[in-house]
Order: sequence, then C-alpha cells, then structure tokens
Amino acid sequence: MFRILRREELNFSTVLMEIEAPKIAKKAMPGQFVIIKNGKEGERIPLTIAGYDREKGSVTVIFQAVGNSTKKIAQLKKDEYITDFVGPLGRASELDSYKKVCVIGGGLGCAIAYPQAKYLFENGATVYIIAGFRNKESVILEKEMMGCGELYVYTDDGSCGKKGFVTEGLEMLIANNQKFDLVIAIGPVAMMKAVSDITRKHNIKTIVSMNPIMIDGTGMCGGCRISVNKETKFACVDGPDFDGHEVDFDNLLLRNRMYRHEECKNCNLLKEVEDNA
Repeated sequence: MFRILRREELNFSTVLMEIEAPKIAKKAMPGQFVIIKNGKEGERIPLTIAGYDREKGSVTVIFQAVGNSTKKIAQLKKDEYITDFVGPLGRASELDSYKKVCVIGGGLGCAIAYPQAKYLFENGATVYIIAGFRNKESVILEKEMMGCGELYVYTDDGSCGKKGFVTEGLEMLIANNQKFDLVIAIGPVAMMKAVSDITRKHNIKTIVSMNPIMIDGTGMCGGCRISVNKETKFACVDGPDFDGHEVDFDNLLLRNRMYRHEECKNCNLLKEVEDNA
C-alpha cells in the first residue's frame, strides 16, 4: 500500500499526486515511469515520473482524469492509499552531455518535460522551454517551468501567452539563430511528429518520449511496440525516449486509436453510474 502524501488539482482535469514510495524515489531518474494500479480489478496505468524527493521518499505523478481508471484514482484523497505502485521502469533520459537545449511540452506532456528541463538547468545547461496548451484554463506548471529556463507559452486561442502552436515557437528560436545541441519534444504524437519534421531540416538531434498502449511495462506483452528506424522496439524497456527522426509516427497514430471505441464506452458507463449515484 502506498500513501498519498499530497493531492493537488492543477486544472479542471489534471491531478498531481505525491506518493510515498521510498524505494522508487531512491532510484528514480528523469524520463522513467511507474505503473499505478488501485484494487484487484484496477487497470494498470503507466505514468511518467514528474518528480521525486529522495530524502522524503516520495514520487510525484501527474495525470488527466479522462478514462474510467484515472477518474477513479483521481477521486482518492490525501492520506488514502493506492494498492500498487511499481517502478522505476524504462530507461532514464541521457541528458548530461548537452549545453543548450530546447524542451518542448504539449499539454499534459509538460508534466514530463518539466523534470527534464529542471534536471538540465540544475546541471548547468542553458534551457529554453516551449509549452503549448489549448487555452488558459488548461495551463499547468507555468511557475515551475519559469524557474528552469526561458519560457515561451503558446495557446490555441491566445488566452495565455502567444496564440499559436509550439512549432511556431521552435521555428522562431531557430530563425533567431539559437543553435541547440538537442531538442526534447514530449506531448501528443502529432505534435512530436511536427517538431521532428522541423528539426530534421535543421539537423538538430531530437528526443521524443513515447507513451503508446502499454500493459505490463516489462517488455513481455508487446503492447507498446513501435517502429523505430524500421525496427520493432518496445517503449517500456527500450524507451520511452527515442530519436524523433527515426520513429514511425504514422504507424503509432494508427495503433493509439485502436481502442478508442472501448475507452469511450467505459467512460459513458462510468458517467451513468455517477449520474445514478
């Protein structure tokens, strides 16, 4: 059992939870993930580690309450318990050799981009952060990201920061002769694809964080397979970080849509239960 030390609603659908998990906190590194599950019938949910405190023995995760399982977990309160919390899983991000980096986060991807930017900043790198959201109400971690480098916020409707997309911010920085050793892109697949298309033209190394369908998190089920440089890789053990110029994003987009009907059906069933409660 893992106690919830802190629970915070970052916006209308996004929840931060700090979980007491000293063994995981001792080994966790940026880029790795955990699998969270609550109850015998609960679904296994992979969540990238958004932060860790080795002295306190805690691990922070941030997630959107949009599916059946995440909505149930989001209802838990401070000092309540989660039954299963496994990790750290995946390969840690390799960030130590870079001096000037642009970190790009899209929506919930900012929860993963932030610890990357924080680690780079604390280890002496010059960091530019581009964060994209739908609107002002969906913005998360703005203050935290401001403390890790030069921050540019973009929203689809212009209600916060500049109106537009993160790709516009990246093109603006490149046009202003900013020479990056590395670009990190984390967020929706279409966004990571668009960023990789831009950096390919400018020969800038690009890392993307993959979050495909995942079940066991140890490479046994094969659910998280993706095509990288025409080879099959598993995001849970080979990643989640991959070279953005080698990922087959079109194939990944198709695979991520496979269970959309079932996800919508489960959400509708949960809504009916809540309405009749």
